[in-house]
Amino acid sequence: MTYTASELLAVSAARLLEDRKIVFAGVGTPLLASVLAQTTHAPNLTIVLEGGVIGPEMAPGRLPISTNEMRAARRGVLLPSITQIFLYAQRGFYDYGFLGGAQVDPYGNVNTSFIGPPERPRVRLPGSGGACDIISHCREILIVTTHERRRFVERVDFVTSPGHVDGPDGRRRAGLLFGRVTKVVTNLALMGFDPATARMRLEALQPGVRLEEVREHTGFELPAPADVPHLPPPAERELAILRTLDPERTFLG
Repeated sequence: MTYTASELLAVSAARLLEDRKIVFAGVGTPLLASVLAQTTHAPNLTIVLEGGVIGPEMAPGRLPISTNEMRAARRGVLLPSITQIFLYAQRGFYDYGFLGGAQVDPYGNVNTSFIGPPERPRVRLPGSGGACDIISHCREILIVTTHERRRFVERVDFVTSPGHVDGPDGRRRAGLLFGRVTKVVTNLALMGFDPATARMRLEALQPGVRLEEVREHTGFELPAPADVPHLPPPAERELAILRTLDPERTFLG
């Protein structure tokens, strides 16, 4: 069964989520992947949305494009304030946080602020929103993005959201007492982090992808095991459910 890069990314991200956990998901691919996981292997996964929703049940074909839409709250078990949503994060209640990013460096620091020098940036980006709070307080952070050399850089132009900062002790020195970036999933590969150095390392390749292709699209050294495994391709059932969730391809492109 054929699939697109967007579908591959959503399925791969969904597979990282375990049942009976809580995920703080943004709209787009993170929410799509969270609902897919909930519909397949993690029926007891609780979804949290920044707009003030805990435990919604998303209607297929009606996924919100904003966390402030009323359909984002469909059958939610709790509708707290935005402030309360982030207070729960500070208290360590969320197992996963989902993030994207315009730039990601070897330590998992994310830039969504600007590209270029701060005094004369070439591109202005949306900024943090809740991303800095999510990466700072959720217990595990999953970064989901397309794999391009311009995104995977040795040093981000601005640290909007701190990953491991500059090494294994970087978060503690920055005052972040728990939580860490654990996985980076792209349309080319799955990456983790070396506990000794806190730098990104390759864990698996997407179906049909070569190691040389990943390194060609990565702007820093990316260690890899001697024999790099390949992730299994999306199953027909996963793709069928995914396409039911987003029939208009609002998020799948």
